[in-house]
Amino acid sequence: MRWVNALALALAGVARSAIVSDADDIEFGNPWWFVYAGVSCFLVLFAGIMSGLTLGLMSLGLVELEILQRSGTSTEKQQAAAILPVVQKQHQLLVTLLLCNACAMEALPIYLDKIFHPFVAVVLSVTFVLAFGEIIPQAICSRYGLAVGANFLWLVRILMIICYPIAYPIGKVLDAVLGHDDALFRRAQLKALVSIHGKEAGKGGELTHDETTIISGALDLTLKTAEEAMTPIESTFSLDVNSKLDWEAIGKILARGHSRVPVYSGNTTNIIGLLLVKNLLTVRAETETPVSAVSIRKMPRYALV
Repeated sequence: MRWVNALALALAGVARSAIVSDADDIEFGNPWWFVYAGVSCFLVLFAGIMSGLTLGLMSLGLVELEILQRSGTSTEKQQAAAILPVVQKQHQLLVTLLLCNACAMEALPIYLDKIFHPFVAVVLSVTFVLAFGEIIPQAICSRYGLAVGANFLWLVRILMIICYPIAYPIGKVLDAVLGHDDALFRRAQLKALVSIHGKEAGKGGELTHDETTIISGALDLTLKTAEEAMTPIESTFSLDVNSKLDWEAIGKILARGHSRVPVYSGNTTNIIGLLLVKNLLTVRAETETPVSAVSIRKMPRYALV
């Protein structure tokens, strides 16, 4: 962790200060004391900003920014559009932020040693780095990373220009070795994401059960065969062309709830047409009208080449 590194640096400062005479310390009231104190505060704040931006910007994936740019609020669209070109240079951005953060924390013990006793310098260095340089900035940026990143984008651009001679070649090496993290969701991941956003998942999602079912079915459509989508002929409800539309037959038709009922002749596998249920509105059950007397649509047939 970075605060551990800061502690090691502060302890190294103690070792250096033990060799130097206490006469080298600047007394309180001296104008230089306030200069060193101001520089130390600036370094803590700068290190905190770098630490927060590292977490905030690097946690924003390219896919997430694309989604916000297309479907977010007007403010989110503007922020995502501004951040996206910078975040696309992932490794160069990472090296820039870490380099600036390391420089600030390396310089902090040097300035604190000039105005405080070595032991006090250790305590203040660790406390400031841990509280104001790590915990608070990262807590804020983990929650408001998009807004913070957009507001400090000008600073990030300046630092990327300053650190370009070092950050650019290192970033290119990392790009070649590790590649870019710009992969979209795979089909299974997208299906899991849809199920998480469903109301039944209990995570505050807005999608209904029917919506999640339809979306999941559409995602699985290219992976299904016709055999999986079809119902076996033995399990289908059908009517014999020679049967009668009495109360029992009409009751079964209504109970099934289908808009079309297959009609067969002799054998259930010999389907000769389809009976539209809406055509039964004019049929009275007590007359026991034969199925053959009702309009039967022909089955569409396609020749296999």
